[in-house]
Amino acid sequence: MTRTDPVPSAAPAPIPSALAPAALRPLPLGQLRPSGWLRDRLRLQADGLAGHLDEFWPDVAESAWIGGTAEGWERGPYWLDGVVSLAFLLDDPALIAKVTRWIEHILEHQGDDGWLGPRGGDPSAQHHAEYGDLDVWPRMIVLKALLQYEDATADPRVLPAALRFARLLDALLDRWPLHEWGRSRWADLVWVLHELHDRTGEDWLLALADTARRQGYDWFSWAQDLPYREKVPDATLRRFQERAGGVWMNDDFLATHGPNVAMGLKSMPVWWRRTGDDDHRALFAGMIEQLDAHHGQANGLFSCDEHLAGRHPSQGSETCAVVEYLFSLEVALEAWGYAEPVAGRLERLALNALPASVSPDEWAHQYVQQANQVIAHVTEDRVYTNNGPDANVFGLQPHFGCCTANRHQGWPKYVSRLWMRSADAGLIALSYAPCTIDTAVAGAGVQVEVAGDHPFRDEVRITVRADGPAEFPLRLRVPGWADAPDLVVDGGPAEAMTAGTLHELRRDWAGEHTLVLRLPAPVRATRRYHDAVAVERGPLVFALAVGEDWRQVGGEPPHADWEVRPTTPWNYALEFDPDEPGTAVHVEHLPVGTRPFAPDGAPVRLHVRGRRVAGWELEHGAAAAPPPSPVRPAGPLEDLVLLPYGCTNLRVTELPWSTVEDARRDGEVTP
Repeated sequence: MTRTDPVPSAAPAPIPSALAPAALRPLPLGQLRPSGWLRDRLRLQADGLAGHLDEFWPDVAESAWIGGTAEGWERGPYWLDGVVSLAFLLDDPALIAKVTRWIEHILEHQGDDGWLGPRGGDPSAQHHAEYGDLDVWPRMIVLKALLQYEDATADPRVLPAALRFARLLDALLDRWPLHEWGRSRWADLVWVLHELHDRTGEDWLLALADTARRQGYDWFSWAQDLPYREKVPDATLRRFQERAGGVWMNDDFLATHGPNVAMGLKSMPVWWRRTGDDDHRALFAGMIEQLDAHHGQANGLFSCDEHLAGRHPSQGSETCAVVEYLFSLEVALEAWGYAEPVAGRLERLALNALPASVSPDEWAHQYVQQANQVIAHVTEDRVYTNNGPDANVFGLQPHFGCCTANRHQGWPKYVSRLWMRSADAGLIALSYAPCTIDTAVAGAGVQVEVAGDHPFRDEVRITVRADGPAEFPLRLRVPGWADAPDLVVDGGPAEAMTAGTLHELRRDWAGEHTLVLRLPAPVRATRRYHDAVAVERGPLVFALAVGEDWRQVGGEPPHADWEVRPTTPWNYALEFDPDEPGTAVHVEHLPVGTRPFAPDGAPVRLHVRGRRVAGWELEHGAAAAPPPSPVRPAGPLEDLVLLPYGCTNLRVTELPWSTVEDARRDGEVTP
């Protein structure tokens, strides 16, 4: 599968002339707004790095995209892609003014030929000197930001500007095909072009999208038979380079890079809209299954630090991969509609890996997070594939600044798709985090209020109000993890629901109606690397929280760089039966505050018991692999507390275990 130049992959079979309609559509930006703890979370973003990068970080504050002299590639566009939706979800005048300034500059400085953004680039690129290195990739991101802005404001300049650039690109790609990042990330370009087609009806956009697909990397073959099943170390990357005639950015390099893999996942739903080929659904599911099997982590992500790195729970996962995986899942839901494996994975990533990638105050982030992250420090002796010594410290731009800018899209895009509109003009609930909706359905004004502090509580209360007759289907996702879920409508009898399905209510919603969903979440244990276990409850993964000592190692507050060193032991084995974990786990609920994703704010805790494991220590600057379970117990039985993964900064998520019988056989006294 190695390719060293932008030669197009094999042409696909003949495709229909029309674009298949998307099954689901997000509500126009601003009609759904977060509330409760979720609004507090987005407010933290606005008050942290997301809302202030443009004030002090040169790559945004002085970006060439707004006429400055700093980086004019992807970082400014990345920041804009997240902050546009953040600003309108919060209805924050200051943030809206910031993104409007950017949008205004980009639109007002569009070239007469349609080019968007800075010109220039590599002076040696004489064959297209006018457009620098002709890197389409950052313009894909800008187009996404522009479409979000148009969605929120209906600015009449946006769609014509995007079409002018697409016309120029249509002429340029014949002479200078997609290459490097643009080649591996072609699905994002095609998604944008399809969105433009949906909004404008311009059929020539489909031919341009077809060209981008032909020039793009073949993620379909990748998904059919994963070619990279082991950790990809530096030596392998060098072999890729040699095999590619010395080209560093070769196809193998790009196809093992974590964010590229996460973005490549959307190729199947994006291209399905063009072909209607249902084999793409199987390829999509198979790609996730293979990533889980060979590189999967307990948080729902795959290892990539920054290339695919196997299942060891101390291998890192890049923050850019978290947010790009989320967006690919969201694109799949839009194209195909509800599927529990997709909706469940989306929620798992959003409520675990996403909050864990950043400090509780949203002023520092990690380049890579680890499932078993017992220390976050600068070290030359490291377990990573090819990341630098500071890759897992919390800071402004540890290792590399892409995630500094890109991570901000995660929460806003997830929030804007909690509920979506179905093709038959209904509403569908995909996740029950607190929010409010103010929209129009079936000719009536409809308001929806979601309360209940999901995922930290098992009950969800939904109030639906319509100011006139409004008959439409309302579909409620019943999560696959729910145990004996039921629904009460307007105080009536409880109606059983089936886990892993959509529950449909079709009626006239005039007036006010109250829906109470009960979604009991049992404690589960899933087998992981070396037969260790990860403990889960509902969509939340739990981890043994490790005591923290934060030490400033660079920068200046509030956006300083921090090491986090352990102050408590971490090398424990749980004492319970993995097949019946509920009998050994006590669930404690605490109030849901403004910072639920913090060690001292965790609204739900699991109390378990365990023993220290002798000989399980650090290796290459990280926790060694868990010893194979069942382990030989060592030390006295202790009370342990597991917190939701996203509430921890240091943690052990994949834990070895032993049973009471194991302890007795080894002569331990079990109280």
